[in-house]
Amino acid sequence: MVRRDQRDCCLRTRDIDIGDRDTGTFAREALSDGTADSTAGAGNESDPLVEAHSSDIGQLAVCRNGGCVPSRRLWFGMRRIRTVLALLALMNARPSQTHAAGDTEHGRAIFALAAGCGCHTPTNGPVGSGGGEVVTPFGTFYGTNITPDPDTGIGRWSDDEVRAAICDGSARDKGAEAPVMPYYYYAGMADADVTDLIAYLRTLPPVRQTNRPHQGELPLARWAYRAWRRVFARRPPAPPTAPTDEIARGRYLVEHVSICVDCHTPRNRLGAPDLSMYLAGTQHGPGGKPVPNITPHQTGIHDWDAGDIVGLLTMGMLPNMDNVQGFMADVIDGHGGGPGYKDAPVDDLKAIAAYLKRVAPIDNVVDDK
Repeated sequence: MVRRDQRDCCLRTRDIDIGDRDTGTFAREALSDGTADSTAGAGNESDPLVEAHSSDIGQLAVCRNGGCVPSRRLWFGMRRIRTVLALLALMNARPSQTHAAGDTEHGRAIFALAAGCGCHTPTNGPVGSGGGEVVTPFGTFYGTNITPDPDTGIGRWSDDEVRAAICDGSARDKGAEAPVMPYYYYAGMADADVTDLIAYLRTLPPVRQTNRPHQGELPLARWAYRAWRRVFARRPPAPPTAPTDEIARGRYLVEHVSICVDCHTPRNRLGAPDLSMYLAGTQHGPGGKPVPNITPHQTGIHDWDAGDIVGLLTMGMLPNMDNVQGFMADVIDGHGGGPGYKDAPVDDLKAIAAYLKRVAPIDNVVDDK
């Protein structure tokens, strides 16, 4: 039989850190635990009992004269295992969580021009914490938490994942988003503006608030949203930077940032925008409420000048000195205490006004009662 001190020596070898390449260290650690060299004085002859025990444990260790060291096969085998595990970890890792250095001040201006991303903020705040209600013929939807909370918001999202949700309609871990999120308009937002907007979102105070599930969604909703996106979503290529010419910039803001077109253009029965009635208003806007015609037709804003439009967007006052109410008042003042149109750069509001006076006039009476 194998002597007890030799067997214990071999077993202790398995507990030694195999990361140490110095086999002399292995031997010293294996022998340092009070193990007596029972073969002292036996010269260099090997103990057949120890050799037999060494063969029993395969190639884990080689024992000679009461001492054991890990075999070379064990060392290289464990190195290979660690290499494979490291490669698997890299393959399964999510995209880098590093964030681009965007301009947060400009990002705040974009946030204001985007009406404070109002659907993502409840009436009384906090800003971006989710819960804004959007009622549609296809169900009631609630804006998601876009604060940097790591568990319920976008704190663990990479910049690319946030960009995909805004511009591509692809939500992390969910897939295709409902068309109630107007990603097909935001798709035309300049790359630089999206980067700055994301940088600003990361400055919002993180709010731990679980997203509310949508109500009354279609069966197999994600498949339906994917089909809708394929058929109806026209996603223009995004320019690297936003245009600077006043009229071109006004159109850019109306269609891709402030997205006036989203509420002021009617939709068909499948929820797709009817571009033949571009900005001509609708009797059935968000929440089933009327949205006015803002084309320069007699039934729209023909009698308004650019100053009237800017005054509305900054103070909420109509040319007849009445004030706007409801959702429009919210996007001007800002949802839940956040920035709104009134906080946007005046030159951008002037660009919007200049463009609205240039669009094709469309005859469409909208009863605001």
